[in-house]
Amino acid sequence: MSILPNRHASSRLILWGITVTLTTVGLTSTQAEFSSRVQDRIPTVFVAEVDAIIHPVSAEFMLQTIARADNEDVELIVFILRTPGGLVESTRTITSSMITSRTPVVVYVSPSGARAASAGFFITLAADVAAMAPGTHIGAAHPVSGSGQQMDETTSQKATEDLSAFARSLATQRHRNVELSETAVTESKAFTEEEALSAEPPLIDLIAVNLEDLLAQLDGQTLSRFNGESILVHTAGARIERLEMTWRQNVLSAIARPEIAYLLFSLGTLGLTIELWSPGAVVPGIVGGLCLLLAFFAFQILPVNIAGVLLMVFGLTLLALEMVSTSFGLLAAGGIVSLMLGSLILIDSPMPELQVGLNFIIPVTLALATIMLLLARLVVRVQRGRSVTGSSGMLNEVGRTLTAIAPGGTGKVSARGEIWTATGEESISVGETITVVDVTGLTLIVRRFATVSDEGDNR
Repeated sequence: MSILPNRHASSRLILWGITVTLTTVGLTSTQAEFSSRVQDRIPTVFVAEVDAIIHPVSAEFMLQTIARADNEDVELIVFILRTPGGLVESTRTITSSMITSRTPVVVYVSPSGARAASAGFFITLAADVAAMAPGTHIGAAHPVSGSGQQMDETTSQKATEDLSAFARSLATQRHRNVELSETAVTESKAFTEEEALSAEPPLIDLIAVNLEDLLAQLDGQTLSRFNGESILVHTAGARIERLEMTWRQNVLSAIARPEIAYLLFSLGTLGLTIELWSPGAVVPGIVGGLCLLLAFFAFQILPVNIAGVLLMVFGLTLLALEMVSTSFGLLAAGGIVSLMLGSLILIDSPMPELQVGLNFIIPVTLALATIMLLLARLVVRVQRGRSVTGSSGMLNEVGRTLTAIAPGGTGKVSARGEIWTATGEESISVGETITVVDVTGLTLIVRRFATVSDEGDNR
């Protein structure tokens, strides 16, 4: 009987030991798992630079960045923005994606000297956090025509009212200065970083010297989202992942630059002109066609003046006419002047970034004129050269008689690998060498070939 209690005590002791052991192991495992999760939860911040006109290509890049951030549960997106402006539709697409994203979006106008004008202003307003570097500015969002034509008063007023409402909506939802946002559209006002931050309420949230300063200021901040929700962000020790455009996006974005578009249009027109004046060359036509297609893609983005396009085409036409006309240089001079004028007004925009500078226009114009004049000289030289085809190409050709030719009679001769009917004013025996002096229809007029010894005997 005394053994049973001892057995129960031993069993309880064993069970207690097992429980303690399992608890210890569990706590250790839980602690390790928690540590692993904490380590894995190091925040990731996407940083993407947008240094371009706001167009479908830059919009695609920004939308891809936002979509990837949402899929990978990224802590924050920072768009380093510097742009002279861009297309309204692309701007609306970008802002719509920003305000509906699950990941908070920061727009940082940087570095010093940069600006976010026009379309860039709306993108800055739409951000969860709007930040600027010292020496930057935003604003100047008055609408301008993208066709190069002057908008009438009614159209201009409609566009201004539309964008004003757009700016007011973004500013209200983001608790930013509505009045200043509207004046940026209606009066094309621009604001420095100090003016934007000191306004009441402010246009932006903070001024940061660099990216590190920006993330340091954002760490532990509670951000108010567009839908009214709040989110706490942690950026201390964050892993920075920089995203860049794909090679396709870089190429298309480069094409949309005014200088590149102007050069592509010039080369395209030149290539097609050469193909028209030299049918069958093939290469100039193919290259010219590709260049023109790429140029037209850029023209859909840039504010192109139709008058500038027509002047450039007219200038190249005048240079082409110089190939076939004797104008004593007047056509060439007119072509150069027309090219120059067309180039100057090709891009109709008040923004210097969207204009083609004289330091680029002059070399391109002179190069085009030089190429066209060299081609003209080559054409003239060929035209003045001896014809090698047709009846005129047989003049002075050397051959041999196959039959005897009596004076005023006809016979057969071999010339240039063919058999011809021939006649002459002198008697020519079979097998003699003859020279073609004229062609009448399909009959050659020949005479006996005069050698050096023959000329000596005649003397």
